[in-house]
Formats: sequence, structure tokens, C-alpha cells
Amino acid sequence: MSDLTASVLETKNGFHVDGYEKISYDFTFLDGVFNVENRQLAECYQKWGRVLAVTDMNVYNMYGEQIERYFQHYNLELKVHKTKIGEKAKTIPTFLSIVDSMTEFGIYRKEPVLVVGGGLVTDVAGFACAAYRRNTNFIRVPTTVIGLIDASVSIKVAVNYGNYKNRLGAYHAPMHTFLDFTFLRTLPKAQIRNGFAELIKISSCSHLPTFDLLDRYCEQLIDTGFGRSDGALGEVRDAADKINREGIHEMLKLETPNLHEIGLDRVIAYGHTWSPLHELVPETPLRHGHAISIDMAYSATLANSRKLLSDEEHHRLLNLFSRAGLSMDHHQFDEEILEKGTAAILKTRDGKLRAAVPNPLGSCTFLNDVSAEELKAALRRHKEIMKEYPRNGEGLEAFVDASDTGYTENNQTEADALEAAAEKAGSLNGSMNGDKTVHGGKVMNGVNGHANVHVNGHANGAAEKLANGSANGLTNGANGFTNGAKA
Repeated sequence: MSDLTASVLETKNGFHVDGYEKISYDFTFLDGVFNVENRQLAECYQKWGRVLAVTDMNVYNMYGEQIERYFQHYNLELKVHKTKIGEKAKTIPTFLSIVDSMTEFGIYRKEPVLVVGGGLVTDVAGFACAAYRRNTNFIRVPTTVIGLIDASVSIKVAVNYGNYKNRLGAYHAPMHTFLDFTFLRTLPKAQIRNGFAELIKISSCSHLPTFDLLDRYCEQLIDTGFGRSDGALGEVRDAADKINREGIHEMLKLETPNLHEIGLDRVIAYGHTWSPLHELVPETPLRHGHAISIDMAYSATLANSRKLLSDEEHHRLLNLFSRAGLSMDHHQFDEEILEKGTAAILKTRDGKLRAAVPNPLGSCTFLNDVSAEELKAALRRHKEIMKEYPRNGEGLEAFVDASDTGYTENNQTEADALEAAAEKAGSLNGSMNGDKTVHGGKVMNGVNGHANVHVNGHANGAAEKLANGSANGLTNGANGFTNGAKA
């Protein structure tokens, strides 16, 4: 939430306005946010007597009954907008479907929408709240590692536009964010790995003790859902809790003085110089964590070439990516993509590269004086180094699958195209990882998945219409393929 104070001064030719906005919001660590004995979330809605919730379909399939029981226990009327948001369906039609639900619900300006899901859901629903009457409140309950660790920290909300990631958006703070790490018990390992990249990002450039813990417990953290799965050692859970709390705290300390990104030298932009193209250029996109890992690994090689990162630190960082199963390279990362990514980020960063790199490990330097030839030479060297790693540096389950992609249920042509791309992703994941992958209308794990759910627009074999999602014929993800993979 925010409050604005301003002054108006008369000048010789008109007036001068100075305005200052106070932004205030809270984070609460609360395992079991939807357990009826935990009344903290319900108290946020007692004034209104009702709740409009926006959630991912897969989250609802897993936790819907518990969420409904929770609000019923506190005599709060609940309306749920269920959506499917993947990177290719993080679009204006998805945004508008949420707006339609807000209109039908009759949301008041200060009444908070409840947003439950991963970073993609909180991004799009948050943007809908930012746009609706120019400022509608919302409360976040993130359910993925990326949602909990990264998206929850920022006040940025957005949708993709064409082949451009987060091109349309706003800065809009939630009233409150509840951080419940028990959601990780049911999150697929591929998504645990996906979010692990964000913790490497912040720790390698700003918090060495957290990096040390990630390095020590890497495989155990991924295998046990950050210590939340049954049978996880107490030592692993304690380490996970320390990593999560300190990682979030460090990102908040770095971000809160610069919430509107007026300053463009941002430590947490490590891994985000070339990654937007990695994520959206392939017809079957890379998961976000893998895209930024490729960027981080290449940036580390660039830093090592400049003697900013020692050989020992460079190898230690690359080995952690490899152990985590994260991508460090991709066959489509070539000099052409490097040039395009550089040109795009120069526009975003006001004409400077501002590439964040570790120097040394646990600290950060920004590079602005790198020539095109130096960037290309670093890429050639990086690809040679990758030959020493499994799969030539490509990651495990690096591509989105059917549940990541998002579906439109009323546009069968585009749904078929999306499913074809998703099946291709499954093939790529399966062939690269050497793992068995199930495709098509079968059972798959996906982003925000939390359970094995049926894809291709059906839940439990029955057609599932999006709640309140197509009042004006606007279907979820309608442009997800044409604006993304085919753009």
C-alpha cells in the first residue's frame, strides 16, 4: 500500500509539484497459511466479509478444498478465479480475464484481491490490480520457490507482449505477502530446481554465507523441497529456513531503496542481461531459472576472463549450477542472440550494459566497458568450458512442459498449437535428461503444479471452464502462442 504527500509551488510561468509516495507492506512467514488455526490471513478479510481469489488451476486442484474450508470456517464468502498461466500465456487476454472477474465480483477499490500461485500468477494478477481503477489492493500467497524467494520481494507486476518479456507492467505493492514454505512439499522437483537459480543469483553477488549453505546442501535441498518433504533431516530444514530468510532479507535490503528502479545498477539483475531472449526466443521456451542460469554462468566466465572472479571461484560457481541440474548453456545461445540481447538491454538500461557480475564471489561489480568482440570471445570460451560438464552444460528439465505453457479452452486451434509445443518440450526434456517423460493429455508435473494433474484443458477428465474468466469472450492465453513462440 502507498500514501502520497505533495507540495505545489507557484512559479513565474506556472506551478511546480513535488510528490513523495510512502510505500508500506508486510511479509509474514507462516507455515500452513490455510490451516484453520492460523487466522492471520482471514483477519485481512473480516472487514469485507468476502474474498475474491485468483489462483493457478493446478494449485486449486491440489489445495482448493483446503482453501474453501479455511474461508468457510471464518464465515467468509469465497469466489475463485481459476486460471492457467505459463510464460507464453502471460498475456493481455489472461490479464483481461482477471479484470472481468473483478468486475463481476464488484470489487471495491481498497478491497484486496487474494492472489495464490507462483510468480507468473502473482505478476499477471498483480498487474490487473494495478490497472483496475488504477490502484486496487491485493495480498500475495506465493506457492513456488521463485514466487516465494524472488517474485514476492519485488513490487513489479507485468505481462509479456509479443516476444518481449514483461514489456507491459507497473510498480504496485501488495498489502501483505504470506510466505508458506509447506507448499514446496508438493512442488515438482523441476520447479524446486527452477527456483534454486534465484538463490544462487542473490548469494553469489551479495551474500556469501548463503552461497556456502547452497553449496553444502544443494542436492538435499532440491530432493526434499527445501526440507519440507517427509523424512527430511532437521539439519536440512534448518539450513533451508536460514537460506530462505536470509535470501529474502538480502533482496529486500537491495530492492527497497530502489523499488521503482530509478537506479539501474541493480545487484539482483545478475543473470538478467541476456536471459529475457533465452526465455522467449525458443519455440519451446526455457524455464526462467534455467534462462537466468545460462546468463549467470556466461557472465561468470566473462568476469573470470577479466580476472574479476578467480579460477577457483569460477569453477565453484559452475559446479553448483551443474550439481543443481541448472542450465549453463543452450544450443541457441550464439553470437546473434548475444548481439540482440545486448542491444535490447541497452535500451532498458538507458544506454549502458550494467552487467552485474560476481567480484569476488559474494560481491558484485557492474560492467559497462565491454566491447562486442570481448563478449563474443567470452562466449566462445564459455562454450569450450561447457564441454567439460554433463550435457555440454544444458540443464535437467530445462524446458517448459504442458502445464507451464498455459491453455486457452475456447480456441482449439491455438490450444492444439500450444499442446504441440508443450509435447516438443517434453521430448526435449526427456531426451536431454535421459528421464521418462509423459506427454499430451497424460499426467505431467508443471510450473505451479504441486500435483500430477491432467493437462490439455481438462481436470480429472472433465472440461474445466475458467471461473469468471471469459465474460467478454476473452479467453485465457489466447495470444500466448501467436504473441510468443510464433512472433
